[in-house]
Amino acid sequence: MSKKRGVSLEEKRERILQIFYDSQDFFLLKELEKLGPKKGVITQSVKDVLQNLVDDDLVSKDKIGTSVYFWSLPSCAGNQLRNVTRKLESDIQSSKARLEELVEQRETLKKGREKSDEREEAMSKLKAIDNKYNELKEEMVQYADNDPAAFEEMKNASEVAYAAANRWTDNIFTLRQWCSTNFPQAKEHLENLYKEIGITDDFDYLELPKVVGTIKDQEEDSN
Repeated sequence: MSKKRGVSLEEKRERILQIFYDSQDFFLLKELEKLGPKKGVITQSVKDVLQNLVDDDLVSKDKIGTSVYFWSLPSCAGNQLRNVTRKLESDIQSSKARLEELVEQRETLKKGREKSDEREEAMSKLKAIDNKYNELKEEMVQYADNDPAAFEEMKNASEVAYAAANRWTDNIFTLRQWCSTNFPQAKEHLENLYKEIGITDDFDYLELPKVVGTIKDQEEDSN
């Protein structure tokens, strides 16, 4: 026994449109949901099919008061189809013009690129140069650590980090002085607390080590 085929979306659209064409009247959604099953469109599908028709400008809708009404006339559908036809025809003409333009460009680009021994030799040289460029590019990656720009960037980052560390060191010294002034009786306890958190007698500001200059500087020094 063959399985019964369901109603396609296009068929549902046609059946809902037929409701409008037969009556040429205005409907609320709930009214269409009642009429839909009589045309073979189940109630649950009416809203989606109706919205699909609205999106394609085959059905119009408007809010009047608190209610939303839907309507469609055969003439509206005809106008819509004519508009679509005109747009498609315009798109076809634009596509044809673009195709002619591309064909003309192709023919222009072909000039001077005809196959010849000279062209093959030039293409071979170009390929060799391109391969050499890629090799050198890969080789440069190995020397990235010696890149002057990268070196300067790391140097500047180090200076910023040392300055930030010394600002915190200064804050710690200021806090220790404040504690000593305001809690002299707790000096021994505070000293033990400082040691526990790593602030020992040799705790001091950091001095930025003198680093070797950039590669360019080294080259100038060697000259």
